Amino acid sequence: MKKWTYVISVGGMLAVFMFFYFSHTKEAEIREKARQEEVARQQKEEADRKAAIEEKARQDAERRAAERAAEEKRKEDERIAKWEAAGREIQQSTDEYNAKADAYNKRVGALEIELNQLRTDKEKLNREAFEFAKQVERARVEKRNAEIEHQRLTDIIARRAAESALVRPPTPPTKS
Repeated sequence: MKKWTYVISVGGMLAVFMFFYFSHTKEAEIREKARQEEVARQQKEEADRKAAIEEKARQDAERRAAERAAEEKRKEDERIAKWEAAGREIQQSTDEYNAKADAYNKRVGALEIELNQLRTDKEKLNREAFEFAKQVERARVEKRNAEIEHQRLTDIIARRAAESALVRPPTPPTKS
C-alpha cells in the first residue's frame, strides 16, 4: 500500500493544484482581457497621438515647403532682377563706349586728314626750300663763275697790257 500512497498523494496534490489553477485561470483570463483592453486603448491613444503628430508634421512640412518655394521664387526673382540690371548696365556701358569710340574715330579721321594736309604742306615747303637752296647754290656757282670770268678777263687785260707797246719803256735813243 505504500505504493498507492504515492499515487494518491500526488493525485490529491494534483486535484488541489487543478482547483487553484482553474480558479486563477478565470481571474487570469479576466486580468488578461483587462490588460488587452488597456493595451488596445493605449495603442489606440498612441495611434491617435501619432496621427495627430503626423498631421501636424505634414502641415509643418507643407508650410515649410511653401515657405521654401516662396523663398526660392524670391531668390530667383532677385537673381533675374540682378541679371537684368547687370545686362542693362553692360548695355549702357557698351553704348557709352561705342559712342566714345565713334567720336574718337571721327577725331582720328579729322586728325589723319589734317596730318596728310600737313605732310603735303611740309613736302611742298621742303620742295620750295630745296628749290631755293638750289637757286642759291646756282647763284653762288654763277657768282663764282662770274668772279672767275672777271679774274680771267682781268688777267687777259693785264697780260695784253703787259705785252703791249705802251707799257714798254721807249728805247733810249742811240748816240749816233
